[in-house]
Amino acid sequence: MTEISAKDRAGDSTYDVAVIGYGPTGVTAANLLGGMGLRVVVLERDAEIFSRARAISTDEEVVRIWQRTGLAERLKRDMLAERALDFVDARGRTFLSAHPAPRGHGHPPQMFLYQPALEQVLRDGVDRYPNVEVLLRHECLRLRQDGDGVELTALSTVDDSVRRLRASYVIAADGGSSLTRAQLNVGYEGRTYEDRWVVVDTEMLKPWPDHDRLRFRCDPTRPAVDCPTPLGHHRWEFPILPGDDEKRLTTDDAIYAMVSRYGIGRDQIKILRATVYSHHVRFAARFRVGRVFLAGDAAHAMPPWIGQGMAAGVRDVANLSWKLDAVLRGELPESVLDSYEAERKPHVKEVTKRAVFVGRIITERRRAITGVRDAVLPVLNRAPGLTDWLQDSNWIPVAHYAGGLQDRARTKASGHQIPQPWVTGPDGNRVRLDDVLGGRWLLLHGALPVPQPAWERLGVPSLTVMPTGSRPAEGTVVDSDGVLLRWMKEHRVTTLALRPDAYVYAAAPAGSQLPPPPTGLAPTSRPATVSAQ
Repeated sequence: MTEISAKDRAGDSTYDVAVIGYGPTGVTAANLLGGMGLRVVVLERDAEIFSRARAISTDEEVVRIWQRTGLAERLKRDMLAERALDFVDARGRTFLSAHPAPRGHGHPPQMFLYQPALEQVLRDGVDRYPNVEVLLRHECLRLRQDGDGVELTALSTVDDSVRRLRASYVIAADGGSSLTRAQLNVGYEGRTYEDRWVVVDTEMLKPWPDHDRLRFRCDPTRPAVDCPTPLGHHRWEFPILPGDDEKRLTTDDAIYAMVSRYGIGRDQIKILRATVYSHHVRFAARFRVGRVFLAGDAAHAMPPWIGQGMAAGVRDVANLSWKLDAVLRGELPESVLDSYEAERKPHVKEVTKRAVFVGRIITERRRAITGVRDAVLPVLNRAPGLTDWLQDSNWIPVAHYAGGLQDRARTKASGHQIPQPWVTGPDGNRVRLDDVLGGRWLLLHGALPVPQPAWERLGVPSLTVMPTGSRPAEGTVVDSDGVLLRWMKEHRVTTLALRPDAYVYAAAPAGSQLPPPPTGLAPTSRPATVSAQ
């Protein structure tokens, strides 16, 4: 990619949204907003994609978000799916294992990735949009807000030239050391753990038994993360213990010595890079300051144990992008943007709690405790209840929004994202449900439709879901696997009012009227937007 995209519009420096930062959070935002037709500018201080593979895994819900950008299938080609996860003791014996089960989002439940390759695909995706301008080697020096927008002062790190831009809103995805957050004087409370870790990216030269399994090596002498990554890579993480020479621990000799404990020889891996980092648990005091929104690590940081740091940032911008689009088009009032923090912050905190809990299992070094752990957990791991809990991957909480943008007459379904089965339409094609929903407000019926005049007056379209074996007609789809209809039955509803992100705004049981639309929802005739996969 050039320093200034070929899509640069000379002399035109007014945008709907400015995105600061071009990591996974920022580039996902650029794809989502670009696909909505908004005028977007991206500011990124670095010229190239960061070479170190920081994130190593993601989940089905995040890939479902990338599906909206039309890039999910391409991204999945570079991922490893359906891999087991083991917690092993000092002797290499498994005392806890899991194989995550699908949660209904239409993609594999857990996938390992190589972050530089993933970011390249996402950046290539942005190139599709002439309405998105990418300014690499540009740093945002100053933000100044007024009642109509935000003025950004951007410095080129190439020639020190200054460019002034104006946007209606700003998404700051500029990392844990966010300059934007500092400019806004927003606190970033939390803690940094004492232990520092060496992260080692390697190229796999010769495979070894079970190299494609994720292992948390819970050895009280020196714990380790032993993780498969795609495209011929493998990842190791080791703590720096008291008395260690940090500089020496990043040398090839020291790394080969540490992996040799697991039977890995010098002829089996090539060390690409080794970096030292610390684990953080932090939350911004506010996610929104006027027209500026913090997302990803700029808003929160969590330890890496359940692979949700990058995922949380992607969820942030997925939640925020469609709301910005609706406000900018006059379809919803600006007050709806307050729901971003109300929905995302509680979920991020819950995920962080789970990450801390899993980290304690992995990093425990008191031998009395690890001895009990190693003896008791294998027994519990065979117990049906705990086995089901592990297979459901319950250490990653479902993104359920208890507050925020939903009707106050809450049902069991309210604030949940519906599952995404494969469905068959009148043309006989089998597609994923979100490609039919099309990223718009929609009424979804799981039985004979009940007229909903308050919604229909606003032009909100309807879709009826038919059971397996039915013949679809216009305005209907067949739930090929019975997933969605079963979910609606379990939640005791037959009619749903869905937000553009497929979360339930309101629901009603059979024969009942839905609660009214959100205050300020404007009439719409917006067609469905289907992302090509």
